[in-house]
Amino acid sequence: MSRLRLLARSPSGLLGATLLAALVLLAFVGPLVVPPEARAHVERIYQGPSPQHVLGTDFQGRDNLVLLIHGGRDVILLAFTAGLLTTLLACTIGAIGGFVGGAVDRLLMTITDIWLTLPRFLLLVVLASLVRLDDVWSLALLLALFGWPGLARQVRAQVLSLTRRAYVEAARQLDLGTPHIIFREILPNMLPFISIALIGTMTQAIYAQTGLVFLGIVPFGNTWGVLFSLAYAKNAIYLPRAAWSLLCPMAAIILFQLALVLLARALEAVFNPRLGTGGAS
Repeated sequence: MSRLRLLARSPSGLLGATLLAALVLLAFVGPLVVPPEARAHVERIYQGPSPQHVLGTDFQGRDNLVLLIHGGRDVILLAFTAGLLTTLLACTIGAIGGFVGGAVDRLLMTITDIWLTLPRFLLLVVLASLVRLDDVWSLALLLALFGWPGLARQVRAQVLSLTRRAYVEAARQLDLGTPHIIFREILPNMLPFISIALIGTMTQAIYAQTGLVFLGIVPFGNTWGVLFSLAYAKNAIYLPRAAWSLLCPMAAIILFQLALVLLARALEAVFNPRLGTGGAS
């Protein structure tokens, strides 16, 4: 039975994949169908759910559902890009350190350990306030630069456990070269670990970007984080009828996180059946 079929038979995996697919469709296809809210409507500020506005309206009278549909693209794109860059950076550093060893390993791990001891979110806040971050790509790169050390340590440990395997020794004997052995022999055999790590880095990127947006440091677009931050700044927390302006973007972020966690849990159980009842139960 293929791993894909095992994943599909996992309740948590199926739920996570379905939820993730639904959110991706909502964020990327929804804006093509639903026009954006181009202007304010003062006559319907902070209204509760109704047949016309099923998720209520915000402090400008804009429909919360429409804002949600148009606010998810950057969140998902940034999470995936930052997760991909973080994983790529961590895998490269961890794999080179673990495979080459010696002075190279000591140097890379010293840098990694120093980076791990720094208050990275505070540094991220300071740097993000100094650097102009007006698009998804620059913020994703910044998050990746601050997010790789922990995963690099894990990758190094995995590589160290694989370097004694017969196929790695055979590749050494054939003198295939360090880049070939690392990127063509070792890392492909770590794909299950890397896949789960990628999802983990995506969730960390969501936490970081939501924190930065809430602090008002990276206010690009009307993302879910910006919608929550604006609603909080406009005193929605003190108005019961305005609660939907806070709950809607918060629920969207939580559902996205939940989809990733469920998918990671199911993948872990599929790739490692010894976990027993894990996500495949």
